[in-house]
Parts: sequence; structure tokens; C-alpha cells
Amino acid sequence: MGQELVPISHRELSRAGLEKLPATIARVGEKAAWRFIEFFTANIRNKNTRAAYAQAVTRFFAWCEARGIHELEKIHPVLIAAYIEQHPGSPPTVKQHLAAIRMLFDFLVTDQIVPMNPASSVRGPKHVVKRGKTPVLKADQARQLLDAIDISSIVGLRDRALIGLMAQVWIAMSVYVLVAIVIRKNPDFISIFIHGFQRTSAVSLYAI
Repeated sequence: MGQELVPISHRELSRAGLEKLPATIARVGEKAAWRFIEFFTANIRNKNTRAAYAQAVTRFFAWCEARGIHELEKIHPVLIAAYIEQHPGSPPTVKQHLAAIRMLFDFLVTDQIVPMNPASSVRGPKHVVKRGKTPVLKADQARQLLDAIDISSIVGLRDRALIGLMAQVWIAMSVYVLVAIVIRKNPDFISIFIHGFQRTSAVSLYAI
């Protein structure tokens, strides 16, 4: 069945983030075409994710067509694995594209468009982030942040002292897994106990 015989309007295609229906899907018939559209419009609510997945799936089917794979039933795990291995994108992009293909076929399986998901056994590239990308505040930015804190109350003084300590020793927020703050009788100082550290730091509220 040609794409021109599948009654999918341009409006529905646009809502799905598609310019046209992949020929591989259109050949299966109207039921498959509508299920394909529903995957994007009814199953994926985030517009950015929908657009990214539409681009990933469109690229995959175009790759299949270029290699003479015109029928949906001829798409198998080895073919998808070959596509993933030659994908020129970065590891995160390749993993996203594989996720889009896998989720699409899962969706098609539930309505018996295909008997099984050929992407379920395909593994993507490993991608491990070993270094965080959280930017460190510069000195002037830290000073601006500290000056913005209201110190007319003990709570503001406490917050300013804690943030000042963090800025001075350049410790990321994630380090403070457990922080217990004890305000002593002397209102000029607070004691900060940081989980994982053996030393207790006493910080002057008025010195920061």
C-alpha cells in the first residue's frame, strides 16, 4: 500500500513531529500508520522528546530503505545492531536513538502490528560520565550571592555562614549529605558538622 492511500493528514503528521510517513510503515497499512502516529502524539507528551524521537525513527527507516529493507517484518535484531554500530552520533545520541526505536516497536507489538520487538535485545554504547559539569562560582559571583542574603535574622546569618564556608573551600553541594547545625550560646559562632569529615568547622557569622 502506498503512502498516498493512507489517510494521514499533514496536520496529524505535524503533531507527531514528522514531515511524512515512512514508506516502510505506510506499506503495512492504515492500522499500522495510525499506530505509528499514536506513538508520538498519544504516548510521548513532551514536545522536545517527541521531536527527537521522530527524528531518530525517521533516520532509522531511511537507513533501512537505502539498504533495500522495505518491509517491516524484515527488520531484525542484527539489522538494528548494525545500524547502531555505524551511527555517527555521540554515545548519548546513539543511546537516545536506540531508545526511540525500541519504544516504537514495543508500541507496535501491543497492537500486534509486529509479533516481537527486534530492538529489545540490542545494546547501545556505554556512556559513563566520570566528571561532573556543575560550574564553580567565581569570587565575584559568590560575593554577590552572599550579599543578597538577608542577615537581619539568625536564620539569614546561619545561611550566609554555611554558603560562605562552601564558597571558601569550593565544596560542591552534593558533599553535604548530612549537615547538623548547632547554634551555641555565643551568637557570633555556629558549629557545622559535616557527614564524612572528622573535623568540625566553627565559622564566625560576622566574619563572612
